[in-house]
Amino acid sequence: MKYSLLRGMQDIFPETIHLWQYVEDCAKKTVESFNFKEIRTPIVENAELFLRSIGEDTDIVEKEMYIFQDKKGRKVALRPEGTASVVRAYIQHSLFNNPAPQKFYYIGPMFRYERPQKGRFRQFHQIGAESFGIASPVIDAELIYMLKMFLERLDIKNLNYEINSLGCEKCRPEYRKVLFNFLADKVTNLCNDCQRRFEKNPLRVLDCKLPACKESLKNIPLILNFLCNDCKNHFLSLQNELDEMKISYAINPRIVRGLDYYTRTVFEVTTTMLGAQNAIAAGGRYDTLVALFGGPSTPAAGFAIGMERLIEICANSLSIKPEKNLVYVAYINGQVEEKEARKLVRFLRNKEISVETSYEEASLKSQLRKADRLGADIVIIVGEDEIKKSLYKWKNMKNGLQGEASLDELVDLIRKSNVNN
Repeated sequence: MKYSLLRGMQDIFPETIHLWQYVEDCAKKTVESFNFKEIRTPIVENAELFLRSIGEDTDIVEKEMYIFQDKKGRKVALRPEGTASVVRAYIQHSLFNNPAPQKFYYIGPMFRYERPQKGRFRQFHQIGAESFGIASPVIDAELIYMLKMFLERLDIKNLNYEINSLGCEKCRPEYRKVLFNFLADKVTNLCNDCQRRFEKNPLRVLDCKLPACKESLKNIPLILNFLCNDCKNHFLSLQNELDEMKISYAINPRIVRGLDYYTRTVFEVTTTMLGAQNAIAAGGRYDTLVALFGGPSTPAAGFAIGMERLIEICANSLSIKPEKNLVYVAYINGQVEEKEARKLVRFLRNKEISVETSYEEASLKSQLRKADRLGADIVIIVGEDEIKKSLYKWKNMKNGLQGEASLDELVDLIRKSNVNN
């Protein structure tokens, strides 16, 4: 084999793509009912866009970003996440002049050079949603409610919703000082990554998953005890909204997320259906990011869902079949029969029916074998008698039913078969 996949990449074949399409379609229907509209941003952006928004001392920037120079020597990057690109588009095209809220969603590939593992790839896919212009915690709660609705429509069970507040530019600096002082005499017990984080952004130490670091942080001061009155009220209002929506949640003061742009609300959705890698969605509020990029001060919030983990769950819990049955048109050898078969194929395809046929001379027996190997649901046979009577023999390969039908009857038969699939 001369060429093979790069490590951490994957091919997605037709046998499973219908499951991806089902999940994507379910996501679109859910978020569009909340008036989110699709946006498509480039995969390649100015690297500074991510360096500045995500934070230069985060794992994503330090270890995982695909950064390179283009032919003009510009520093560009494959997008590691979707929010920064949507914010850039929001500002560049002056969408802040439109009535609030401005709501967008996206579905597409992201890239991070990290260690591949189950459910995690270097090219991975996300479903994301971003809302601009509303400071109220009602939007935060609505995002969590929208996530809940979507995941439950996919029949994903054992969902846990965890929330936290990271404060704002008024109260977070005081917490950073307290956190820095607490960590100062423990830094030698921390991993190399956390020792580096301690100097640049001690808040990131809370995000470490290593047992030794978790042990050192047992009695760490919690940010919830340092929130200013505005942030306290915002967090309490969020909880009240979730209670109104009857969403069960837990407060987890150790959630900080791996991105520097979050303010106030952060949340994660986990499930026991995934094992150790249990997070399937996460998000929060980023009220300072638009202004950081040169736009007007704009409150904003959003979330992202990892599709690979979602597909892994759905593959085990859902039985999703392709929406359209495959029809195979076979013909008895002869120029007239072949011509009629081609005509029938075109007719059915014009009716948006998925059809295959033989493209070279073959016996009827050989064609039927091929239809079976292709997984055809219905086989139609064109012969001299069928042409004379304008009635075509058909057989349902799944249940064994067979008969004769006119063109219009065939279309009706196939469509009913699709509905019952």
